[in-house]
Amino acid sequence: MKKIILLTAALLSGLAVMAQGTRLEKSTPEMMGMSSEKLSQIDNVIEEAIKDTLIPGAVVCVVRKDKVVFLKAYGNKAIYPKKEKMTENTVFDLASCSKCVGTTLSFMQLIESGKVRLIDRVDMYIPDFEPYIDEDGKKIHIRIIDLLTHTSGLPAYVNPSEVEKECGKADAESLIKWISHCKRVYKPANGHVYSCLNFITLQNVLQNVTGMKLCDYAQQNVFDRLGLKYTTYSPKAQKKKDIMKLVAPTEKQPDGKCLLGEVHDPLARVCGGGNSGNAGVFSNAEDLAVICAALLNGGEYDGKRILGPLTVKAMRTVPREVRRFGRTLGWDNDVHYYTAGDLFSEETYGHTGYTGPSIVIDPQTKTAVIILANRVHPYDTGGLARQRATIGSIVAGSILMPSL
Repeated sequence: MKKIILLTAALLSGLAVMAQGTRLEKSTPEMMGMSSEKLSQIDNVIEEAIKDTLIPGAVVCVVRKDKVVFLKAYGNKAIYPKKEKMTENTVFDLASCSKCVGTTLSFMQLIESGKVRLIDRVDMYIPDFEPYIDEDGKKIHIRIIDLLTHTSGLPAYVNPSEVEKECGKADAESLIKWISHCKRVYKPANGHVYSCLNFITLQNVLQNVTGMKLCDYAQQNVFDRLGLKYTTYSPKAQKKKDIMKLVAPTEKQPDGKCLLGEVHDPLARVCGGGNSGNAGVFSNAEDLAVICAALLNGGEYDGKRILGPLTVKAMRTVPREVRRFGRTLGWDNDVHYYTAGDLFSEETYGHTGYTGPSIVIDPQTKTAVIILANRVHPYDTGGLARQRATIGSIVAGSILMPSL
């Protein structure tokens, strides 16, 4: 009888952990070779940004190896139509950080499984996808690697209204049709324009290869595999009430309501319905900390693997042929000064999002910095560019033991 009681207790305990989702253990900075006194300087940076109305609030999380050493909420997650206090588990619209945690991590799985090659032409997967044509009429085909490194020659963006004007509708099918035939602005691998259209194209490649929507593939093969509880696409559309009650609103719309649980980006919202390669993921600091810990550990955390170590290394390495542009496969390696600050190693990579989030990962020091803010609430007037870099320098400066 005693054994049955103990077994039942263990089972219930395990189910409780599963219900909570995977979370990193917390540790003191000193236990992980960092200075808590120096990390406390983050407070001044964020509080000043709130005072200057650059943001209504924020959540900052610092990861060292596989531990959270700093996690703090500041200000409010909403100030319109009423004030709501920010909490550490607030869920944010990740905007373009979705390119990394959703599209890139999913796509790298296709590459490591041999389903797609980096040098494959896009028209192998999207048959009517047009090449770049030079002045002599020679066709130069756009490849997967060109999309991932933002060196494809595709324009930066297109408004849904233009897609509707040219294609008759502003939906996902019309959007990829527009991208497939739009004017290429430079020869592939010979220029750099950061483009949402690159990642919407990658989304369509993945969907054609797997037969699954990107949102479903990423949920099943990345987010759920890591045991993330609060990371998903389009929580409002999916009626995920446990997530919706934690979501920070973004911009006030013409009807007087703020977007809540709907992606802020127009292409992802209007054309993609929330399923898009360029934006659409919602998450919180603790879930993103698990992703960062997995990447710092070669693609695995707590026995849950999403990528192999060599895949992670390839993903964070700038390909030789586009080295001057500073883009790795789906991430940005040229993050110093405007995102990561002045002190992290040259291996540091990361990404930002239009709504205010940023992720910085330094594999050399095994450190990650996550800043989540809804700078577009209630109006698209705020910004955190300098503050991100300042916080990056503070975190790097707090490291007393560079290797663990």
